Amino acid sequence: MSLVKEKKTEVIKGFRVHEQDTGSPEVQVALLTERINELTPHFKTHKKDHHSRRGLLMLVGTRRRLLDYLKTIDTTRYQKLIDRLSLRK
Repeated sequence: MSLVKEKKTEVIKGFRVHEQDTGSPEVQVALLTERINELTPHFKTHKKDHHSRRGLLMLVGTRRRLLDYLKTIDTTRYQKLIDRLSLRK
């Protein structure tokens, strides 16, 4: 369940730091968040799909590590990203 190309380019354009940016932590976290948000409704209907759930947990762990990295590098960028993606309540 990967992202559609148009959706992926739209997310990259929304979160890039400079014009040719495709791999900054902000973009990576935004892409992972989109994938996580697409997978989450799947588990409401398929409660016993443990193999895909493991993939989801791996995505969440990767996003967590990227957010930790961004937090140690630049806390203002981290806070701005958290607010834009509304990850914390």
